[in-house]
Amino acid sequence: MELSPFFKSLGLRYPIFQGGMAWVADGKLAAAVSNAGGMGIIGAGHAPADVVRHEIEVAKSLTSRPFGVNVMLLSPHVKEVVKVILEEKDSIALITTGAGNPSEYLEGFQKANIRVIPVVPSTGMARIMAREGVDAVIAEGMESGGHIGRMTTMALVPQVADAVDIPVIAAGGIGDGRGLAASIMLGAQGVQMGTRFLVAEECHIHPRYKESVLKAKDIDTLVTGKFAGHPARVLKNKMAVNFIRQEKSEAQKENPDFGGVEELGNGSLRRAVETGDVEKGSYMAGEISGLVTKEQPVAEILQEVTDQAAKLLGGYGN
Repeated sequence: MELSPFFKSLGLRYPIFQGGMAWVADGKLAAAVSNAGGMGIIGAGHAPADVVRHEIEVAKSLTSRPFGVNVMLLSPHVKEVVKVILEEKDSIALITTGAGNPSEYLEGFQKANIRVIPVVPSTGMARIMAREGVDAVIAEGMESGGHIGRMTTMALVPQVADAVDIPVIAAGGIGDGRGLAASIMLGAQGVQMGTRFLVAEECHIHPRYKESVLKAKDIDTLVTGKFAGHPARVLKNKMAVNFIRQEKSEAQKENPDFGGVEELGNGSLRRAVETGDVEKGSYMAGEISGLVTKEQPVAEILQEVTDQAAKLLGGYGN
């Protein structure tokens, strides 16, 4: 299918970003996506700067194609991570940002010729980012895995597309060519997918995590953190049920203190990724999990999604 000028300028074959999932999106996965023609993205998450630097080096060793880094602005290591990215500016095509406003770091990235593409949960934030001079925005609906906003993708994307005159990338609940085709019709120029790449052959997460995604049904995700703050969509397991039970109990108190609940979640994603822990691990995944039924190479995923979208769109965009 024909790419927009924006995606062409990134040197991509497909209008698809791979989500910068913390502890999941490492240098190996990002390089595989980039080599196959998408935009591979390393997820910095809450990792220390030296870990992020290592993953950048891994990606550089595996691909000569453009790749990016996702910066989690709530990370206690964010300033050190930004410093590493600026030092590696010749290797990094772009950054995406999550959980906040990247304005503090925007000038530095722009001077380094690194494109900045924030994830936005609303038209208000999209307008602010456009005024700040970012290169594009990722409009992400609450169907996505991990930390979420309040709007659905179907409602958010067209409103963001109408609100700004920079490229819009759709995210949240997109796992096949139907999602890509729908996103383009809603005004996006491409999509970001996360959950579909959880079961890529090149994704290193624990087999139990992959198996949980593959077996999931449409109603098998929960949202934790509704009361404790920072809502996140995860697959239903013992950890998620326990977290929700404890935060609901705390919320009913006259003076709730969510410190203990938050402690329960600390490190839970990393435990899920590395050890497949179902007792204390948080299996972050989106509502699209019910559509993800097989493990595939990254290249096959990208080709399959794009071929299906092109067939549905017919001559649209050509």
